[in-house]
Amino acid sequence: MMLQFDIESLLDAYARGLSPLAVIETVYDRLEAAADPGIFIHLAPKEALLREAAALGEFDPAVPLWGVPFAVKDNIDVAGMPTTAACPAFSHVPQIDATVVALLKRAGALCIGKTNMDQFATGLVGVRTPYPVPRNAIDPTLAPGGSSSGSAVVVARGIVAFALGTDTAGSGRIPAGLNNIVGLKPTLGALSTSGVTPACRSLDCVSIFALTVEDAYRVFEITATHDASDPFSKRVPKAPLGARPPRLRVGVPAELRFFGDALMEAGYEAALGRLVRLGCQIVALPFDDFHAVADLLYRGAFVAERYAAIREFIETNEAALHPITRAIICGATRLSAVDAFESVYALRALQARIEPLLASVDLLCVPTAPTHYTLAEIAAEPIDANTRLGTYTNFVNLLDLCGVAVPVGALADGRPASVTLLAPANRDALIAALARDLHADNGLGATGWRRRPRAAPPADDGERIEIVVVGAHLSGMPLNGELTALGARFSRVALTAPGYRLYALAGQTPPKPGLIRDETGSGAVEIEVWTLDVAAFGRFVASVPSPLCIGTVRLADESAPKGFLVEPAALNGAADITGHGGWRAYCLALAEPRST
Repeated sequence: MMLQFDIESLLDAYARGLSPLAVIETVYDRLEAAADPGIFIHLAPKEALLREAAALGEFDPAVPLWGVPFAVKDNIDVAGMPTTAACPAFSHVPQIDATVVALLKRAGALCIGKTNMDQFATGLVGVRTPYPVPRNAIDPTLAPGGSSSGSAVVVARGIVAFALGTDTAGSGRIPAGLNNIVGLKPTLGALSTSGVTPACRSLDCVSIFALTVEDAYRVFEITATHDASDPFSKRVPKAPLGARPPRLRVGVPAELRFFGDALMEAGYEAALGRLVRLGCQIVALPFDDFHAVADLLYRGAFVAERYAAIREFIETNEAALHPITRAIICGATRLSAVDAFESVYALRALQARIEPLLASVDLLCVPTAPTHYTLAEIAAEPIDANTRLGTYTNFVNLLDLCGVAVPVGALADGRPASVTLLAPANRDALIAALARDLHADNGLGATGWRRRPRAAPPADDGERIEIVVVGAHLSGMPLNGELTALGARFSRVALTAPGYRLYALAGQTPPKPGLIRDETGSGAVEIEVWTLDVAAFGRFVASVPSPLCIGTVRLADESAPKGFLVEPAALNGAADITGHGGWRAYCLALAEPRST
């Protein structure tokens, strides 16, 4: 049986006695079988990696990526390997690893080599390289997507367990979607860009390609660390990949652009249907302002940041650039400081209009790419095809959203369908939890492997406080954002112990219920349990208005967390709705049309 290269399968095999030397041999065998010279720009010598694998010693389950092979996009430094950014004249050999690479090596991972890319990370097509173009792992007539083309293809073919890319305009999502794998684009600043050749320093992210959401998030948890050497690094909360809230409001574009690709449109609609079955509410949002933000990335002055990133090199080596890359980046020389400020002002105005739209939902779901392009089509329309691929990606980093591209099945023609879940900064765990549940089990990448049975989500540690929510703070309800804004994490749906009554309170905006202990009651009430850290719990409790209050709520599982109760005086004029079993069921009953 062929060894699966998802991380959990590898670690299980190591625990049963598999040698990491055998894994390295397998990596090189699979690379040879792929017969694709475009994947790697630089490949580590097998003998050196065998020595590195042997030096790991006995399997240590406490080392989270022990013996796991990975690859690195060639604009991210690996000590002793050349960094070219797909421009041979730019080649140099760094003496130290990029911060993210150092963290992965410290976690036991083995770096196989440096992958191909659109030159200087300028492109979404994956063909703007002086080296052979990596072949799309699903269909070699199609574009592999870029700029992180080699990183996506090497994962999709099962040659490595995961790979690092970068993402400024969609480079960590488009190639994932076009190769049937997961592409995680974290919150800006979550992963250090120290040791990364920049495209746009203020917008760049290190991205993660993997076969499953669980694998991508495991790598995220290891690498999301503040780095004092990177001025753009942030201290980002790292919630565990826990249970998904049962009700989420998912914003989608009110008007969609698929450029005539009916199959991709059908794949997207099928994914939305799956979200509904997972308990999500689909909310159509106007998207014109999102598209206007996207236009700023290349049609505004932000392209000047690409020139600034390699200014010293380009002013002495302009002829060394790929023709399309040169045309895009050198266009910045026609821009002025006034243009730059005008673009900043335009972005801020658009952000102000978009903020209430984002606040009205928990997350967004957009197509990863609106269509597939063949290599021949890109050759005929290199700029327009690239622009269309970025329809749902170019606005993301300008709005500081986190995202994850996830496979959602095969189209009728066998090509992969993918959607991207997006949310404001620091909600990486939320979108990953939903993406994990949405991920279609139609094979991982191009391998034909299947996802492993899911383990139970990890529980929160003892440093967080549980809080029972009863009404307007339930997932998908109007005030749930007050919890999530404080970093609350969903824990579970539960029932109260018998002996509680639930009332619909009078005069509340938005409508709210009140839960009260009443030993004469016999029914249980459905609630949700969330967790907050100690400081956030204090802030939340301090904000609870009368007649609501926080007290101890006894649950059917015999636990007794703190939670919402109501003052008895508020029950005057309130309706007893205990018989509905919970606030959500009561709201649904109110919404049902009545027969006449």
